[in-house]
Amino acid sequence: MNEKISTAEIKPSPSDLIGILNYQTGAVVSRVLLKKNTGTITVFAFDKGEGLSEHTAPFDAYVQVLDGEAEVSISSTPHRVKAGEFIIMPANEPHSLKAISQFKMLLVMIRT
Repeated sequence: MNEKISTAEIKPSPSDLIGILNYQTGAVVSRVLLKKNTGTITVFAFDKGEGLSEHTAPFDAYVQVLDGEAEVSISSTPHRVKAGEFIIMPANEPHSLKAISQFKMLLVMIRT
């Protein structure tokens, strides 16, 4: 399930980043918070054991772990990341994610 907030919905007020998206059993869910030509900001929630298969992206990506723990593999090197930590996924490097526990992350993709 992908939920999208249009830029018209952006309000200059604090929001609960961790609570903005709920876990769903056996699923990965996401919500786009901001989408511009220069990049995107998306929140993801992964149920335990769920993940994203190996892929590449043409842009650098910043992943901030909001809740739980995951294994992020970049160019076949596994990295365990947990709440409060971040990792950079370089452009054009193969990467994958797997939730060790229920896991939420903020993904910032920089296009230019």
